[in-house]
Amino acid sequence: MSGGLDSATCLAVAKAEGFEVYALTFDYGQRHSVELECAEKIANFVGVEKLCRIKFDLRLWGGSALTDDSIDVPAADPENGEKHVPITYVPARNTIFLSFAASFAETIGARDIFIGVNSLDYSGYPDCRPDFIEAFRKCANLGTKAVDEGWEFQIRAPLQNLRKTEIIQLGMKLGFDYSLTHSCYNPLPDGTPCDACDSCRLRAAAFAELGIPDPAGKKRKK
Repeated sequence: MSGGLDSATCLAVAKAEGFEVYALTFDYGQRHSVELECAEKIANFVGVEKLCRIKFDLRLWGGSALTDDSIDVPAADPENGEKHVPITYVPARNTIFLSFAASFAETIGARDIFIGVNSLDYSGYPDCRPDFIEAFRKCANLGTKAVDEGWEFQIRAPLQNLRKTEIIQLGMKLGFDYSLTHSCYNPLPDGTPCDACDSCRLRAAAFAELGIPDPAGKKRKK
């Protein structure tokens, strides 16, 4: 769970379906570390059994505008996902995240792993697509005690085939407060969104299409 719109909605879905929720958030050296503060607020708002904050440093090798200060976060390009994987993609990030999740789940006896990936209104990241999620499910079931003990992990991606507007509508139906979330890849030092990156564009376009103001907008400084 990051502090973003999608993972927050995913958390709300898991809670609404009656799961006892154990959440993971990752401090991996991302430039938008303000999302970690949001993740804690979201966890408190929704109510989780435990929130684990896992720290490791992907800045050691960079390779992404989110983990390398020598690479600028570009302004949004609506056609970018159709051309190439954008520079804001963090190599194998969801593989890393899900590996931690599988380890944690196996330890506490959980069988369902939720992740807020989406493959409709998104930036074109390869590790958000259905084929990857299914491949990781197989990997988790072959690389843990599941294969010997006869049980299985389920990787649940309830937002996979929803548009961003539908994700927001779902969260609002569940009573989630989107003022707690942060989506910007390149915030100012005080956490104010840049309003120019791809993540800001997708978020703004969704709220605009719904004809409602972004609840987090009031926090933005002029």
